[in-house]
Amino acid sequence: MSAQVMTHQMPGPGRLRKMMTNQRFYRAITGILVFIILWEVGARSEQWAGFAFPWIGLVPPPTAVLGAWSTVFVESSYWMSWLQSFGRVLAGFTAAVLLGVPLGLAMAVSRTFNGLAFPTFEVLRPIPPLAWVPAAIIFWPTQEMAIAFVTFLGAFYTIVINVVGGAKSIDIRYFQAAQSMGSNGADIFRRIILPGVMPSIFLGAAVGMGITWEVVVAAEMISGGGSQIGGTAGGGLGFFIWNSYLGGSYELIVVGMISIGIAGYLCSSTIRKTGTWATPWKRLR
Repeated sequence: MSAQVMTHQMPGPGRLRKMMTNQRFYRAITGILVFIILWEVGARSEQWAGFAFPWIGLVPPPTAVLGAWSTVFVESSYWMSWLQSFGRVLAGFTAAVLLGVPLGLAMAVSRTFNGLAFPTFEVLRPIPPLAWVPAAIIFWPTQEMAIAFVTFLGAFYTIVINVVGGAKSIDIRYFQAAQSMGSNGADIFRRIILPGVMPSIFLGAAVGMGITWEVVVAAEMISGGGSQIGGTAGGGLGFFIWNSYLGGSYELIVVGMISIGIAGYLCSSTIRKTGTWATPWKRLR
């Protein structure tokens, strides 16, 4: 009995070893450090070795980027750009989830609805979201709504495709077993289709979030930053990069690019963690 109690109280050797070593963390740190070192050496190759590496030789070294970052880090306009881009991403992504998930489920469940909606969906899906920017600026009453609409398109199609694919990948034997035991359509949807498609929903959401950040930055560049708070501050990270380019501050261009990467990583990681928590049955495999 005491041995059983100790087994439940103490973590297993495999789990304890994983907690103590955390090899994935160390590999990630090593990869980042190697990348930064190669970047520094390549960017300073002309200064140190007398010749410039192709492409990378013209990129500002990470030490110069860090110095420029420390300068703008304390400026409110930099964080306002973060806030505006994040707000636009959140607005477009939320709308994409709220519309894309029900549409994908309806297309997967109903053959009639699929036959009506899928052809139009497939015609519109290959159009790049950035191709909608001029039309969105013209037809939406404000630039903020235009940017949010383009951001919405960046995630919408990916979410719908993943939902439809996830529903179609459910083993048909689950449906046959449920029907043989007298389950109705509502029970099948709630007990089989929805749990079966949940991992695909979060997968599509994570991928769509990455696309959303790509789209919002480009839309901010094209539209001139949208509606800037106070008329001067912020404008979004895309506008921050564009202004840095016009001002000839190449270090700040890289700062903006890294900021977008960090923001996208944090958002996608949050979705993946939420998906792991919301689908515990996937961890049992």
